[in-house]
Amino acid sequence: MSIWKYADLLPPLAESHRISLGEGNTPLVRSRQIGPAAGIKNLFFKLESSNPTGSYKDRFAVAAVGHLLGAGKRAVLATSSGNAGSALAAVCAAAQIPCCLAITESAPEGKLRQMLAYGARLFRIRGFGPDAQVYDAVTQGLPQLAVEMGAAMQISAFCYAPLGMAGVQTISYELGEQLPGGMDHVFTQAGGGGLTLGVARGFERLLQEGQIDRGPAVHCVQPAGNDTIASALRQGAAWARECNCTTAIGGLQVPRVADGNETIASCRASGGNGYLIDDSSAYAAQVRLAREEGIFAEPAGATALAGMLDARERGELEADATVVCLVTGSGFKDEVSSARMVEAVGAPMMEDFNQFRQVCLEITGE
Repeated sequence: MSIWKYADLLPPLAESHRISLGEGNTPLVRSRQIGPAAGIKNLFFKLESSNPTGSYKDRFAVAAVGHLLGAGKRAVLATSSGNAGSALAAVCAAAQIPCCLAITESAPEGKLRQMLAYGARLFRIRGFGPDAQVYDAVTQGLPQLAVEMGAAMQISAFCYAPLGMAGVQTISYELGEQLPGGMDHVFTQAGGGGLTLGVARGFERLLQEGQIDRGPAVHCVQPAGNDTIASALRQGAAWARECNCTTAIGGLQVPRVADGNETIASCRASGGNGYLIDDSSAYAAQVRLAREEGIFAEPAGATALAGMLDARERGELEADATVVCLVTGSGFKDEVSSARMVEAVGAPMMEDFNQFRQVCLEITGE
């Protein structure tokens, strides 16, 4: 199974260039604890963390590299805070082409090791990520460098790589099949907005094709420290806003507009809204997913859930609504946040089995 199941809904590409690692076809699981506790009867999690490299970016990468090969290019040049780089590195390994990545300064070590394991060449750039001027210098310099290298620039945003980002729309195509009765709300996390835009456009396409009777409201959730889209969407503005990025949530540090304007338009057309959450809310949602649902997500992967909980507290979600939250990346991606989750627990040494037995009986109240 792969995103090429939906080739008829994607930009045309010869079968010989359709690389796949088995991406897509990710599970949709019903919430057992968090939804009922929040008074939402039908809350579902779309587990994009189960993709081959651990994030939804695999959908982008296979489409991006496929079209790169179709255009006669033989190398990838890209930027990444981790997930896009890991996905591109893996697909480039499968295609046996070089992959050179400009990495954000604060990218987690676990993600760097994953990229390196696939054979990518990584280069951190000081200030890249939160510093808007450095962000501009990198993204403006890459196109010319790509020409000089004979490569294709593949940044995971519609404004840079629309053919690759079309692969992200397959999330919506799958949801349309997994919930044939329809859904009312889909919550997505956003840095530059590409994921949210891809999901909204995916449902737009399904409506155009007559494959669904109604589309859900697609909501954009951002950290308050990277508010380029969410407030503008909520306030009725037409344009996204550049910001001074202060969030520590990796993957959602995009201080420029990127796909923001188009995201606002598509979300608003769907009936969606914008939600801002504190970093601490994302971390709390990460813990709750693990301990109440058995879902191990990185902080960015839990951000949509934090936004959904905020929407429920605001009274903006009906109890009988069918709601989907995207879980976009695995907790194995971010070792620092994983360590934070368990720092007060640890694994104490038992002197013998009898001591272990006693402690276990105390845990169960026996």
